[in-house]
Amino acid sequence: MRDTLLIIEDEELLGGELARHFRDERWRVERATSLAEAREVLAGAADPLVVLSDMNLGDGSALDLLEEHRDQRSEWILLTGFGTVPDSVRALRLGAFDFLEKPCPLDRLDLVVAGAARSARAQRRLRDETERRNRTYSPDVFLGESRQAGEVRAMLRRLVELPIATLLIEGETGTGKGLAARILHYGGQRADGPLVEVNCAALPRELMESELFGHEAGAFTGARGRHRGLFEQAQGGTLFLDEVGELDPALQAKLLKAVEDRRVRRLGAERETDVDVQLFAASNRPLSRLVREGGFREDLFHRLGVLQLELPPLRVRISDLEQLVPALLAEFNARSGAHVTVVPDPVWRRLQAYAWPGNVRELRNVLERSVLLSKGDTLDDRWLGLPGPSETAPVGPGVDAIRVPIDGSLGLDEIEAMLIRQALEHSARNVSAAARLLGVSRQTLRYRIEKHGIQTGEEERASGGD
Repeated sequence: MRDTLLIIEDEELLGGELARHFRDERWRVERATSLAEAREVLAGAADPLVVLSDMNLGDGSALDLLEEHRDQRSEWILLTGFGTVPDSVRALRLGAFDFLEKPCPLDRLDLVVAGAARSARAQRRLRDETERRNRTYSPDVFLGESRQAGEVRAMLRRLVELPIATLLIEGETGTGKGLAARILHYGGQRADGPLVEVNCAALPRELMESELFGHEAGAFTGARGRHRGLFEQAQGGTLFLDEVGELDPALQAKLLKAVEDRRVRRLGAERETDVDVQLFAASNRPLSRLVREGGFREDLFHRLGVLQLELPPLRVRISDLEQLVPALLAEFNARSGAHVTVVPDPVWRRLQAYAWPGNVRELRNVLERSVLLSKGDTLDDRWLGLPGPSETAPVGPGVDAIRVPIDGSLGLDEIEAMLIRQALEHSARNVSAAARLLGVSRQTLRYRIEKHGIQTGEEERASGGD
């Protein structure tokens, strides 16, 4: 399909000559002889890639028309026989691609129009990509009809409006901390800047320091050239530090200084470099608890936690499966070419009865495997890989054992949390009774409960239920 060129020229002879020339150059040409006609064309479905317009028309100045339509996806080239310096300044201020004097040779005009077309195509690609990205990472993609999911979406919508310096995102593994960071970056004021992500638990301290702050050639053995750190790479955008609680204490001190001063010093450098980034930090363990245990700096915690977002685990919003499961099935169907759309009632019951210690990440993995292995349009429960009812049922009267999967889907911390929750359930939320069941002291169990952020019900009783 040919691109559209709008020619606005009130001289009939010149307008006709330009139209014939650019039709020969494979353009789809629209013509207007006045501002009024041009407004009708621009209001219609033409969507010109380039507008070539005389500056002064019988019913006004093309600069006024440009100012009305400067947000459209077109590049403007203005022609004039008696332009003035103020006109040219205003044209460039309004975003005109070029400002040419009449008569302009056709070969020169061809070059300018071709350049304007390339610029307009690039801008349209960028705008389309931005719109697609904004749709992909809008607050609405945090699915769920539960109260908890609604509160998260409301907080995300509020946060994207704010000029964020630092933000702390907390939640269990798999609750969507990375998704929240992308929503806030691409929906926020720094969407045009880069989003740089790093997992603080993935690199040893020596490499992590170099990755964050960069290094100069010769700063250490093997440093053969200059390396821009992640702070510099995220200039004008967002730096997302996942699992920030795993940072070495010495690095925590350097991170605090970088955040406070908005400057970083590369390893081996003599001078500091100014940085302008918004910093998102995420942790799957409550940093406040790490501070109490001495594993995280209190001053850094308060600096990162000026704004906080807490993501709920899937087990407390299990009703959200009704939205999550169909959405994930559609995603995996599109990827694999499958057509799994039917979820039988027994499968729904198994999905809703499971505690999902790995949260939405675990749900994604379970459904992706099931879509790949199921035949036809029905989700086959054989491929769920979830523990059976006897393995997942809470401990109750007459039951003195539980079973947990050892297939790698649960870590030790998650298994411990599951044991504590089931012991509390069996003992009617009585911590002393649960401690006796588990064979530990009440003090030890209280510490473990706080470690995993488990609600026992004693908090409400102590406050009178308020």
